[in-house]
Amino acid sequence: MKRLLSFGLRLLGSPAKAAQAAVLRARLAGVRYLTDCWVTTAEGNEKLETVKVRHESQTLDVDCDYLACGFHLVPNIELAAFLGCELAEGGVRVSEFQETSLPGIYCAGETTGIGGLELSLVEGEIAGYAAAGMHPEAAGKFGSRRRLRKFSDLLNRTFALRDELRSSPRPDTLVCRCEDVSFERLRKQTGWRAAKLQTRCGMGPCQGRVCGPAIEFLLGWRFESVRPPVFPVRLASLAQISELGETNHY
Repeated sequence: MKRLLSFGLRLLGSPAKAAQAAVLRARLAGVRYLTDCWVTTAEGNEKLETVKVRHESQTLDVDCDYLACGFHLVPNIELAAFLGCELAEGGVRVSEFQETSLPGIYCAGETTGIGGLELSLVEGEIAGYAAAGMHPEAAGKFGSRRRLRKFSDLLNRTFALRDELRSSPRPDTLVCRCEDVSFERLRKQTGWRAAKLQTRCGMGPCQGRVCGPAIEFLLGWRFESVRPPVFPVRLASLAQISELGETNHY
């Protein structure tokens, strides 16, 4: 609650953001908003019926037929990691001109860290100008990026995942949904590689994109699973490429 109040006070320094927040809250008029609150279990017979919610020091039972949970966003860095770009703090490390550790390769937006649409657009402008050799024009956008990053840093600090969530999974909680791997099976492993070998965790269709970040938070293991193809490809698509290669000769 203290962090949220501090965030609200500092938001007054950004009139545009404060106005946006006021509009969003007005749209939710009449909807109860709880702080220091998170879902611990979802229960029901063949369909969702109730959820248990931890609110401050008590547990609430709430009748429910639809539950939506969000546990923050994570950068999509698969392509950059596959190319060999240096990573830092969960994102791609870039220079002041948005250039990666590999010369001539630029990254902008959520790949460098979650910051929102406005920051992504400004970073994209800087990267575009820099890639075109227009460095003075790119530098002219540094001030806007600095202001937007200041707000995104405040947002990320205020709504960081709380430590109590690490104890929320039950032994039978499915962490890897693709391969039906429970939290209990993962806790018996020594790390990400061992978990893949012994349980097939992260080897399903999503290739660890869903369970990987969750495991990093819950168990502190470093997620390592980047290999070609970077994204799943249907066999039909590969077959079509093969057919095109046979009929088109240049």
